[in-house]
Amino acid sequence: MIRVWRSVPKWAGWRAGVTGMSVGVVPTMGALHRGHASLVERCRRENDIAVVTIFVNPSQFNDPQDLERYPRTMEADLKLLESLGVDEVLVPGVSEMYPNGYRLRVEPHPEMLVLEGMHRPGFLQGVLTVVLKLLNLVRADRAYFGEKDYQQMRAVAELVREFFIPTEIVACPTVREPSGLAMSSRNQLLPAASRGNAPALYRILTGSETPAAARAALEAHGFQVDYVEDRWDRRLAAVFLDGIRLVDNVPVRK
Repeated sequence: MIRVWRSVPKWAGWRAGVTGMSVGVVPTMGALHRGHASLVERCRRENDIAVVTIFVNPSQFNDPQDLERYPRTMEADLKLLESLGVDEVLVPGVSEMYPNGYRLRVEPHPEMLVLEGMHRPGFLQGVLTVVLKLLNLVRADRAYFGEKDYQQMRAVAELVREFFIPTEIVACPTVREPSGLAMSSRNQLLPAASRGNAPALYRILTGSETPAAARAALEAHGFQVDYVEDRWDRRLAAVFLDGIRLVDNVPVRK
């Protein structure tokens, strides 16, 4: 039966008594969808204990309005996780995760401040700080991250190496809707009139010869483009559609 932990001290006390079993974790901000479910299913298959964390991390939002409107669907999330066979769900409050405020934090190297790091000041700092906290709390053998947030996943893998954290970062493929649109919690915020246009992001990224051509095509389709760049053998993009920010990436064609 699924257990929900809201107290960090109580969680830490329970975790200290777990021995001899493998532990996997899927860190999330809730508003779960099929993409999250695919991570959880793999976590469930590969570990004795499957843990999911749900925490909307305020330190990674540079726009207070974006934080306020981020979808929160706790009741539905817990029902989904129970149906997937999750054992433990850690749902800490902000005061539990930041009992002394945001005083100590992980500072990314300036070389990392590209793409999301450039366009969302403080984002990578907030992500790395909260992931470090969560990995220390869960002490998982494996942590599962989706490739949709490719830069974030790479940064977390570097964090784990740099701080000698004994958790394997498992990269999982992006899950897409039949239209090609990458599944994302933010898709819930798209106005109905925009849903038909959103899949063009994937089609254009995969069908354009160059980042410049992709940018031009996206703008022609009504997207406001933050960036389209080729890095790490991927084509990565962030765009706005009716005020909702969407990110995606695809392998670069050789």
